Amino acid sequence: MTIASFEGRTPVIGTGTYVHPSADVFGAVTIGEGCWIGPGARIRGDYGTILIGDHCSVEDNCVIHARPGEQTTLGNWVTVGHGAIIHSPKMIHDYVIVGMGAVVSDWATLGEWAVVGEGAVVRQGQEIPAEHVAVGVPARVLEKTVNQEYKAEWMHFKQTYVDLARRYPAGWVSEE
Repeated sequence: MTIASFEGRTPVIGTGTYVHPSADVFGAVTIGEGCWIGPGARIRGDYGTILIGDHCSVEDNCVIHARPGEQTTLGNWVTVGHGAIIHSPKMIHDYVIVGMGAVVSDWATLGEWAVVGEGAVVRQGQEIPAEHVAVGVPARVLEKTVNQEYKAEWMHFKQTYVDLARRYPAGWVSEE
């Protein structure tokens, strides 16, 4: 695990947040409370700024970065699935789900409870409206919207990662 300053830009990690030993967080990065930062995640605030809200999960092998002088912001309760790339979007609002292997590109906006399907590519400047689902390459917004049943199911999954963030510090034992 690398949690390091870069040119005077120092990460701030919230209470109850777990950063896996193989993850890297460096530069101007602020991570909220109760977050899970999984194995192999790379969060680079070297020449941009990264703000991650409370109770987010940044799963295995994700990359989060910001363009020079710009800011990448994730709201609260955001899920970034395994292997996803988040590169300098304008804003990722609360409760968003970014599927495994998806890409969210520069200046994109994801509204509250927006869902980006697995492997989808959200183009530069594209907007995914609140409670809508986007799939494909390039991502296209479906007419289907996120219902209360889906939200309840995903809150269970989101809570699972908040719970893992609490359990890992005491439960992680290296067998080296």
